[in-house]
Amino acid sequence: MGVSGSGKTTVGRALAQALGCAFAEGDELHPPENVARMAAGRPLADADREGWLAAIGARLAGAAARGEGLVVSCSALKRAYRDRLRAAAPPLRFVYLHGTPALLGARLAARRGHYMPASLLPSQLQTLEPPDADEGALAFDIAESPAAIVQRVVRSLEPT
Repeated sequence: MGVSGSGKTTVGRALAQALGCAFAEGDELHPPENVARMAAGRPLADADREGWLAAIGARLAGAAARGEGLVVSCSALKRAYRDRLRAAAPPLRFVYLHGTPALLGARLAARRGHYMPASLLPSQLQTLEPPDADEGALAFDIAESPAAIVQRVVRSLEPT
């Protein structure tokens, strides 16, 4: 989880591979209306995210029901969104990728072929509610390499 440009897809794909499970790109689960809205530089409201969160929750719940692991890239900017996803598939764990606005902006400026414009980063940062300690999220600074983050996540998930 994290704002646009935090590396959710890169880290998520690598983490799924390291864990030997499937990966789902949360951006692909947005309805066309949301994609058009964001592509036009208009931030999403809570109501816009309802169907998207339901789709992600259904993916997570399906994998849990089958006893399969699944890594999903998803901004999950607010605690309410994370609570909804946790309710769909307990015990869900979040990996929170965070970085400075300058680093995030530079990554977005360099990104090509994505519908999310860099102009929406400030609204995402304003909306972001970093996970509280009671949420048990694993937090990583994106100044670290994706490989280092994945390695640390895998170690954190190992039983003690």
